[in-house]
Amino acid sequence: MKSVSDCFQSLRDRGQCALIPFITAGDPDLDTTAKALRVLDASGADIIELGVPYSDPLADGPVIQAAATRALRRGVKLEDVLTVVKEVQPDIQAPIILFTYYNPIFYRGVEGFLQQIKSAGVKGLVVPDLPLEEAQTLLKPAAEMGIEVTLLVAPTSPIERIQAIAHQSQGFIYLVSVTGVTGMRTQVATRVEDLLKTLRSTTDKPIGVGFGISEPKHALQVKNWGADAVIVGSACVKRLAEENPEEGLKALAAFSNSLKQAIH
Repeated sequence: MKSVSDCFQSLRDRGQCALIPFITAGDPDLDTTAKALRVLDASGADIIELGVPYSDPLADGPVIQAAATRALRRGVKLEDVLTVVKEVQPDIQAPIILFTYYNPIFYRGVEGFLQQIKSAGVKGLVVPDLPLEEAQTLLKPAAEMGIEVTLLVAPTSPIERIQAIAHQSQGFIYLVSVTGVTGMRTQVATRVEDLLKTLRSTTDKPIGVGFGISEPKHALQVKNWGADAVIVGSACVKRLAEENPEEGLKALAAFSNSLKQAIH
């Protein structure tokens, strides 16, 4: 399994845009999560974002919140999520990025948490409630362990803050396309195009766009605006959860393939 940076470099060398699907670990169950990671890897995913269920997911919309709630009701914990990662990582090419809030990191201690996820094979981290001002507590030790911590840029951020986040972010920069929470939307905010240009003038790091991308045409639009990656969450989670597990996996595979074809 490559690092996140190596994956982006390989894609850039080929002039390709990355597909980064997101699923919630443990929904509908951990066995299906393991299957879904393999399915996504075989269906066009370049990097996979795996959400750790959390009781107060402030950045997540109703679809992902509901998935996290279902997983928590089944007793899914971080250790269970990492067991799944460790099980599948020898079989897949796509690096796995863990999406988690800061409380599980704080509870275990930064060093202990990083050692735990590294031993499972996790290659990157997204921590949506970690502000830039506190990020060094995680960025430096993570970098020393070879885990890349990707920071989020909000569409309301002033240029000085955008520049500071871009400078500190590892692996790539996560550009949030809308103000508010994750979720499926009918169109991508046109301001994203200007934000991409602003970021591009600030950094040569890869830029991924997420929040609100729910159809292949959205993915293509974001790619054409200059994004290095499209990040698709709620639409993947919804497909995996709506059917029985086997039908959900089929729907997820078909959707992932359609997204990849759109941006290829």
